[in-house]
Amino acid sequence: MKRKKKFLFPTAYTVILVVMLIVLLLTYLIPSGKYSTLSYIMEGGKFVVENPFGEQIELEGTQETLDELGIKINIGMFKYGSITKPVAIPGSYKGLEKENKSITNGIVSFFKAPVEGLYDSIDIITFVLVIGGIVGVVNKSGAFTAGINSLSKILEGKEKWLIVLITILIGIGGTTFGLAEEIIAFYPIVIPVFLAAGYDALVAIAAVYLGSAMGSMASTVNPFATVIASNTAGINFTDGIFVRIALLVLGLLTCTIYVIRYSEKVKKDPSKSLIHSQKEEIDKQYFISSKEEAPKFTLGRKAMLIIFVLSFGIMIYGVKELGWWFEEMTALFLGVTFIMYLFAGLKEKEFVNEFVIGASDLLGVALIIGLARGVTIIMEKGMISDTILFYLSKGISGMSGVVFSTVIFFIYIILGFFIASSSGLAVLSIPIMAPLADIVGVNRDIIVSAYEFGQGLMGFITPTGLILASLAMVNITYDKWLKFILPLMIMIGVLAIVVLGFGVIVG
Repeated sequence: MKRKKKFLFPTAYTVILVVMLIVLLLTYLIPSGKYSTLSYIMEGGKFVVENPFGEQIELEGTQETLDELGIKINIGMFKYGSITKPVAIPGSYKGLEKENKSITNGIVSFFKAPVEGLYDSIDIITFVLVIGGIVGVVNKSGAFTAGINSLSKILEGKEKWLIVLITILIGIGGTTFGLAEEIIAFYPIVIPVFLAAGYDALVAIAAVYLGSAMGSMASTVNPFATVIASNTAGINFTDGIFVRIALLVLGLLTCTIYVIRYSEKVKKDPSKSLIHSQKEEIDKQYFISSKEEAPKFTLGRKAMLIIFVLSFGIMIYGVKELGWWFEEMTALFLGVTFIMYLFAGLKEKEFVNEFVIGASDLLGVALIIGLARGVTIIMEKGMISDTILFYLSKGISGMSGVVFSTVIFFIYIILGFFIASSSGLAVLSIPIMAPLADIVGVNRDIIVSAYEFGQGLMGFITPTGLILASLAMVNITYDKWLKFILPLMIMIGVLAIVVLGFGVIVG
């Protein structure tokens, strides 16, 4: 009798390609359509309206123009640069004929999208490769192994506080300035530390990713989500802040307890790990060996780790205070690589080889990022996002306040899958959704909170976000993450509905 072959869940690459294929099919099934959009031209102080057919007209850059278009945003938001992206005009949706939707064109689009995604994501891809290179050099020098050995002695019996600290600190970064893509850089530091503490790599991924995801979901003053959405809704970004703070505190507490419970279970019995079969492979990948084999923690190795950690502090400061993005962050770590050469104790050829090997180790992560962007490109070209928003927004004006907030929350969960960009979803949807709050009789800040909560919750699992790139750091398959995260998602989702309902009642 033949034994049945055990089903192996596909890799992240296959998952994204399947999602890409599904989205491509949806572009055939869902009607195309667009809202007219309004942009502000600083030079001349004019508005430009572009209709769904691509035709443009200029209008006076005044408050009266906004009022006539039904856009309840203060003109100052445009004049002072608070809103820079085109804003959707309520009631302007038009269905469009699908162009070139033959099977041949669909096949061409499917194969072109990943390539276009790679081109479109070159900034973050370069960042990831440089991070991989510097990690390869630090690993080869023995600094990581020596440092982990020393840290494991200090943390003995207190490892769970590391989970608390990392989750909360990254959560604060997420809620204040939108710490998201930058977390890719943290994994090479955090994963070996958690492995040395007796946990599995899933704990490390969860502590970092959930901190960022929960912080972004309950953004308080995040300029890329809260501020843009509030400006677009025509309210102050502090309106409804206590609702978001409530979810932030409760959500981070729930995430931390959830991860600690799992981590302690794994520490007591490693076979309970969802990725137990990969333990040997992951330990080898991150140079986790017995304490007796650990190299000495010399002054040079200490200097390398101090420089490495300080570079992350500089990166966070640059992003938050100086407006850095991937070009500046990549340049920072490339510069740090040159400094590392002075302390690595490696010959020039060996140093360069290890940098290249380290970069190649993260090439798979970089490719996943590009593929995920390809999904978004197919969606944008298919012009189905506006159509989905149009139909979802219909028929909810007669609902009561609490039911309304709950339905809006679920609508944004759906929209969050199709539109991963927080600022992009805000300027597209908030002008359409905010007037519905007026009809139902709830404050507009409820719309802003529902938008953040819904898109943020979807961010825990959406393949077009950062989760597949995060899992690829240690080759964890998507099904393992789903098994780990779904119970927590249900808890956070219930919390979000309750907090939103409370906001409606007290508002």
